Amino acid sequence: MRYGSELIGFEVTTNSILKDRIRIHVHPNCQVEVEAPPDTDEKELSAGVVKRGRWISKQLAQARSAKAHALPREYVSGETHFYIGRRYKLRVSETNEKPGTVTLKGGTIEVTLRTADKAAIRRRLSEWYFERANDYFERRMATVVSGFTWIEETPKFKLVTMKKQWGSCAPSGVIHLNPWLIRAPSDCIDYVIAHELCHLRERNHSPAYYKLLTRHCPDWQHRKAKLDGIAELILAE
Repeated sequence: MRYGSELIGFEVTTNSILKDRIRIHVHPNCQVEVEAPPDTDEKELSAGVVKRGRWISKQLAQARSAKAHALPREYVSGETHFYIGRRYKLRVSETNEKPGTVTLKGGTIEVTLRTADKAAIRRRLSEWYFERANDYFERRMATVVSGFTWIEETPKFKLVTMKKQWGSCAPSGVIHLNPWLIRAPSDCIDYVIAHELCHLRERNHSPAYYKLLTRHCPDWQHRKAKLDGIAELILAE
C-alpha cells in the first residue's frame, strides 16, 4: 500500500470470528498486521487498508520513534533501567563481600558482583527481574482475579520469555506471562493479567471476548496503547 510517498507493507492473517470487517494492528516492531475474515475479496481488503492509511502511517511513525530511542543495553553505571513503570539508574560495583546482589536504593538499582563484566551484570540483573516478576505477578494475579467472580480458583501462571507477546493462555488454563512485563507500569501489568484471565472463558478475540474484557477492565484500550508505546524501551536488551 502506498500512502503519500511512503510504501507500507502488511501481513494478512485470517480470523473466522470477524464477519464483515477487517482489524489492523501496528506492532511495536513496525510490522503491520491486517486481520480479515476468510475469503475476503482482495480489492475490498486493499480498500480497507487504504482507508486507514493515515492512521497506519501515524502509528508507524510513533513505533519507529520508540525503536530509535531503544538502544541496546551496555550494563554500565548511569544507564537507565525500568522496574514497575519507573526509571532507575544502574549502579555497578565490585566487592568480595557481597557477590551477586541486586538491591533497590532510592532511584537506583545497585548490582554488586565479584567481577562486574557486562555478561555477569546482565545475567544477575535478569535473574533479579525474574525473581521480582514471579513475586509481583503472583500478588497482582490474586488481586485482579478477585474481581472475576466466575473464576473459582486463582489460575496458575508461568514466566515465559516471548518476543511478541506479553502473555498467553494455554489450553490447560495455565497463564503464561512475559517476565519483562515487570518493567511496565502496574496498570499495564494488571491489564495483561485481565486480558489473559478473560481467555479462560473466551478463547478467541471475538466480540464476546472484548465485551468481557471491557467489563473487567473498562480502560483496557488506554492501558494497551500505553504498553505498546513503551514496548521497545522495556524490551530492549
